[in-house]
Amino acid sequence: MARLKVAILFGGPSSEHEISCASAAGVLGAIDRDKYEVVPVGITKDGHWTLAADDSQKWALRKGDLPVVHDEGNRVSFATDGSRELVYRDAHGIRSLGIIDVVFPVLHGPYGEDGQVQRELEAIGVPYVGNGVLASERGMDKELSKDAFLAAGIPATPHVVLTSDSWMNDPESALEAVRGLGSLPLFVKPARAGSSKGVSKVKAMDDFAAALAVAFEEDEKVVIECGLKVREVEFAVLQSRDGSRPRVSVPGEIVVKTREFYDFDAKYQDEDSVDLVVPAKVDAALLVELQKSAADAFIALGCEGLARADFFVTDDGYFVNELNTMPGFTPLSMYPALWQASGLAYADLIDELIQLGLQRSTE
Repeated sequence: MARLKVAILFGGPSSEHEISCASAAGVLGAIDRDKYEVVPVGITKDGHWTLAADDSQKWALRKGDLPVVHDEGNRVSFATDGSRELVYRDAHGIRSLGIIDVVFPVLHGPYGEDGQVQRELEAIGVPYVGNGVLASERGMDKELSKDAFLAAGIPATPHVVLTSDSWMNDPESALEAVRGLGSLPLFVKPARAGSSKGVSKVKAMDDFAAALAVAFEEDEKVVIECGLKVREVEFAVLQSRDGSRPRVSVPGEIVVKTREFYDFDAKYQDEDSVDLVVPAKVDAALLVELQKSAADAFIALGCEGLARADFFVTDDGYFVNELNTMPGFTPLSMYPALWQASGLAYADLIDELIQLGLQRSTE
């Protein structure tokens, strides 16, 4: 039986470029090569598509050494005639890389996770893994996703949204809205960024403007939340094949030991600063509620394929913090770890996601 040809798309122009490369390393190392023929396509930080090395070690995450897609002088693009043919061009000419059955866009942040690349793939009729345009747009934007959760009756973190224009033109009104959240500390987050890029914990209002400046470097819109004493509990969510409610994994918990919060370095460079507890100990009744809310949040955003649902659990309740519509696939990432703890091996998870993407293209 002929193998399906899968283009694994990674890198990209976002500030999460390196993490996307590391996620691709995980997929490249785990995908079933007996079932799938892999074509790795890296996207440079300038947005150029290039044929990349099929080498999981090259793209792996190492402490102090983040992988990057460099411009090797070749270009890769899809034919626009609906054939799904991937074409390679370099100084020596043009050749075909074959017909691509499905794209696995292991992309994080703007362009890959906000619906842009999904829109491009749909325009040329190429099936792909994961969420569609609308769910990607909603999931990437913390304001839109929180609005969707609240509209569906799912408790979401109290928050204030500021834009760079509103802060510049009327800072006093902005500060008044922020004070309405309650006491310090505050968390200042870019509305459309991930991997904790641009996120600051503000313990004194004298530091608030500087935190906004850091966040505005990532996005012109930011979300401010009141810091709560919480447990950070996460679930992996996977679309069902038969149209029934999404599948939800066992819980995982992030326990930060030596840092102020679960920031970029804690996630990808300083694993000793946190414990990822899988499965986490959660009261049975609360677990049922959280798993239900994880599935409800997936449905509220119109998700397909996969998402990771992140919760803040307090002494008297919980909030959904966000849904990550393309969670990390690195060896340190929670999403594959949660499914492995739930009985679904890494290679089987990748296979299931690919099959879900192909199924959607035929519906």
